[in-house]
Amino acid sequence: MSKFKHSTPRQRLLLPVNLEEWVPQDDLCHFVIAAVERVGMEEFQTNERGTGSEQYHPRMMLAMLIYCYANGVFGSRRIERATYRDIGARYITADEHPDHDTICKFRRENFEAIAASFLEVLVLARELGLMKVGMVSVDGTKVDANASKHRSVRYDRAKALVGQLRLDIAKLMERAERADDEQEEKDPQSLPEELRRREVLAAKLAEACVRLEAGAKARAESEREGYERKVAEREGRKGKSKGKKPKPPDDTPSGSEQTNLTDPDSGLMRKNKHSEYRQSYNAQAVVDADGSQLVLGAGVSQCASDRNELLADIEAVPCAVGKPTCVLADNGFANEDEVVELEKHEMEVLVAIAGGGRQRRYDFRPPKEPTSPKPALSEWQESMRKRMDEEAARKKYRLRQQTVEPVFGIIKHVIGFRQFLLRGHEKVQGEWQLVCVSYNFKRLHRLAGAKAA
Repeated sequence: MSKFKHSTPRQRLLLPVNLEEWVPQDDLCHFVIAAVERVGMEEFQTNERGTGSEQYHPRMMLAMLIYCYANGVFGSRRIERATYRDIGARYITADEHPDHDTICKFRRENFEAIAASFLEVLVLARELGLMKVGMVSVDGTKVDANASKHRSVRYDRAKALVGQLRLDIAKLMERAERADDEQEEKDPQSLPEELRRREVLAAKLAEACVRLEAGAKARAESEREGYERKVAEREGRKGKSKGKKPKPPDDTPSGSEQTNLTDPDSGLMRKNKHSEYRQSYNAQAVVDADGSQLVLGAGVSQCASDRNELLADIEAVPCAVGKPTCVLADNGFANEDEVVELEKHEMEVLVAIAGGGRQRRYDFRPPKEPTSPKPALSEWQESMRKRMDEEAARKKYRLRQQTVEPVFGIIKHVIGFRQFLLRGHEKVQGEWQLVCVSYNFKRLHRLAGAKAA
C-alpha cells in the first residue's frame, strides 16, 4: 500500500469549481469587495454610448486594482496574469480576465473613483471604532519617476543641441536627395531611419525649451507683485539713501535650469545630502498617530524640499473624516508662515528645529570640528525650539517617527512600491493615492481582524 496520497493534476473535476471554497474567509479579497461596494457608480468613468462589447463592472475593476496593489502587483500585464494565477484576484474578477490595455485605461481614467474609495475606507475605519482623527504625523519620501535622469537636459544645452540637430538634418536631407537621384527609393513615402530619429529628438528638445521658457515667465509673473511693492516702498522713503534698487524678475530661464524629456513634471531629487540624485517625485503622507497608522491624506510634490508642503498636506485630509488637532513634522517642514496658518485653525503644530534636540549619548561617529558659527535662529525658531524642549511636547513628538516612518517602510519594502508607472504630475498623484488606498485596506483588514479576535 502506498504511503502517499494520490495526486493527479490532470484529473478533471466532476462538478464546477466554487472559487469561494478556495479562498479563506478572512482573506483580504473579501474585505476589499465589501468596501468597494460603498463607492457610488457616479464616481466611475464608463462608456454610456451602449456600443461595443459589454464592459467589465467598474467596482470589480477597482477592487482588482486595490487587491493587486496591496499584494505588490503593479504593472497592468502582471495584474492580467494575476487574474489567472492568484486565487484572490480570480475570485474578485469572478473568473474574468481583463486584458492589460483595459486595466491600464481604467487606472488612468478613474482617479475620482480611487479618491472616493480613499475616503470610504477612512469612513469605514471610523465606523468600526478603529480610527479617530486627532494627532497626525506628516512626512515625505522620494519615489522614483518613470523616467531616467540621463534624459534630463539643461536649457543652454537644449538650445545648442537644437541648432546642431537642425544642421545635421539639413545634411541628411541633402544626402537623401542625392541618393534619390542615383536610384529610386523602395518607399518614397518614408524617411530614412537616421533622419527620423534626429527630427524626433529635435522636436523634443524644442518642446523642452518652450516648457522652461513658459515656466520662467510664470515665475516672473508671480514675483512681479512683490517686486512692485518693494519699488513702491523704496520710492516712499525720504532722504537720499533709499537703499539698493530692487532687481526686476527675470522672465528668461537660466542656463542651468533642467527638464526631463521623458517625464517633464518629475525632477532630480535626493533623499539626503549623502544620497545620489535620482529622477523622482516627492510623495507626501499624513498618518494617524493615535494608533491606527492609516494614511489620512496623500499628495505628490514636484519640489524636492518639504518646506512648503505642510499646509497642503493637512488640507489633503478629507473634511468628512475629521480635523487634526495636533500636527507632528520634522525639520524639513519648518516654515513659519505655514505653521502660523495652521495654528490659526486651532491646531497644535510641533516641528523640529535644526540644531535642536538631543545628541546620542553614545554616538558611533567622531565629533565634528566646528567650521563656522551657525546662523542665529529667528524669533519664531527660538520659540518653537523652547516649546520642543518641554517634556509634554517631546512625548508627543516621539510618536512621529514610529507612525509615519513605518508606513513608508511598508509601502516600499513590504508592498514593494518604489517607482511610479505613470507619467505626469496628475497621473502620478492618482497612482500615489491608489498606493495609499491599498495600504489602508491592508492595514484596516489587519486591525479589524485583531479587534474581532
